[in-house]
Amino acid sequence: MHATLLGVLGLALLGALRAQDSVPVQADFQQDKLTGKWYSIALASNSHWFKEKKHLMKMCTTVISPTTDGNLEVISTYPKGDRCEKRNSLYTRTEQPGRFTYNSPRWGSKHDIRIVETNYDEYALVATQISKSTGSSTMVLLYSRTKELSPERLERFTQFSREQGLTDEEILILPWTDKCMADAS
Repeated sequence: MHATLLGVLGLALLGALRAQDSVPVQADFQQDKLTGKWYSIALASNSHWFKEKKHLMKMCTTVISPTTDGNLEVISTYPKGDRCEKRNSLYTRTEQPGRFTYNSPRWGSKHDIRIVETNYDEYALVATQISKSTGSSTMVLLYSRTKELSPERLERFTQFSREQGLTDEEILILPWTDKCMADAS
C-alpha cells in the first residue's frame, strides 16, 4: 500500500509539472515594454486565501520597474479596509524570456510566473504556479493599461483560466474602484 501511495503521489506531481510546462510564454517577449503602470482587472485562483478573501477584492494598481540586474520590481497597491496596502515583489528572470520566479519569505511560497500573452499597450495575461509545503495552487491575472478592458479580452482571460483547470467560482472580474488608484508609485 505504501508503494502504491507513493506511486500515485509521484504521478500526480508529474502531471502537475507537465501541466505547468504546457503553459505558454509570450513569443518574442520584450521585458522593457512590460514596465509601467497596470490595473489588475481580473484574478482567478484555486488557493485557499483567494476563496477566503474573494468577496473583499477590488481592482488595484501594479507598477512594474526594471532593476539594475535585469529583474523586475513589482509593486501592487490595493485597498484593504479603509487604507491602501502596498506589496513589493522581486520577479527574478529565468533563462526563458517572459518567465520569472519569485520567493515569498512571508508565506514560504515559490512562484513560477509566466507572461502568457500581451500586446504591451493594452493588456497582459499572467499565469503563476505557486508551491508551498502545504500544496500548490494556480493563479491567473489579467492586467490592463486602463481601468476597462474589452469583452473579448475578459473572455480570453476566462477561457485561459478554465484551461488551467480553474472553475467559474474561482474566476473573478475585480470590481472597479477609485480607492488607492492615485497612491500607486
